[in-house]
Amino acid sequence: MSENPETPENRETPENREDSERPEPSEAGKPGSEKRETPEVVRAEAVKPEAVRPETPAEEVRVPEAPEVPVAAAPAGAEPSGRRRLFSALWPPRVTRAQLVVALLLFVLGLGLAIQVSSTSENSALRGARQEDLVRILDELDDRTQRLEDEKARLEKQRTELESSSDQAEEARKQTQEKERQLGILAGSVAAEGPGITLTVGDPTGAVESDMLLDAIQELRAAGAEAIQVNGVRVVADSYFTGSGDDMRIDGTKVAAPYVFKVIGKPEDLEPALNIPGGVVQTLEKEQATATVERSAKIVVDALRPAKRPDYAQSSSQ
Repeated sequence: MSENPETPENRETPENREDSERPEPSEAGKPGSEKRETPEVVRAEAVKPEAVRPETPAEEVRVPEAPEVPVAAAPAGAEPSGRRRLFSALWPPRVTRAQLVVALLLFVLGLGLAIQVSSTSENSALRGARQEDLVRILDELDDRTQRLEDEKARLEKQRTELESSSDQAEEARKQTQEKERQLGILAGSVAAEGPGITLTVGDPTGAVESDMLLDAIQELRAAGAEAIQVNGVRVVADSYFTGSGDDMRIDGTKVAAPYVFKVIGKPEDLEPALNIPGGVVQTLEKEQATATVERSAKIVVDALRPAKRPDYAQSSSQ
């Protein structure tokens, strides 16, 4: 008895034999398999895993800042554009007229300040002076200013007289004579008299030097002295002092102590000029010399000097 009796279903037929020999279709070849796989392949190619990002909340969205490029990162030999523009604006320098005027004004201002500081340092010796001495010096300066103003007024008056005089030739002659007399007093060729002082310098120890007497002459001239005579010798602009002690000479003429100065000028100006702190009187007293000043309403200066004609200098007036 056979285990598998042939039945109509099991009976081998040509159709069954072809079906058994035909390979079984794979799952990929089954109907409907292409419809399921194609969308998956399309999704795998269209959406990449890197593109999928989690959603960022709206409040955490930040705008990335532009990175700063340092100047050092620029290529060698290439300057930043800002530096080039600055260099081109400053060089070559463009100087305007207004800038030149401002520079000139600043230079003049600096020069004036330097001169002021220099003059202040030169007058530092007056810082230790007493208040009374400073007041006297100021009064003396005011008197000098007044004398200059008077001289200016006198010259203007002479000019007016020359312009308005009916006889200008006669007026010019009178003024010429007056001027000659004044110049003769200054030159020492004419005697003079007027108010002034007498300065007597005693030198018992022989310590007085020629420069001390010359300092006294300079102080008197600065105070407005118009005529000076020392021991019978007329002192003028070109006078000189030499020697000391027993060999003191003025313009080559030997003089001995006591030295008597006869000075014509305003006594109220002459005497304070000699008594200022550190002045002539104090300097002489430090050298064990004596100095006395006496005011007088009339001082006579009668020592004369011959008029000297210049050898080379000539008048330039036409």
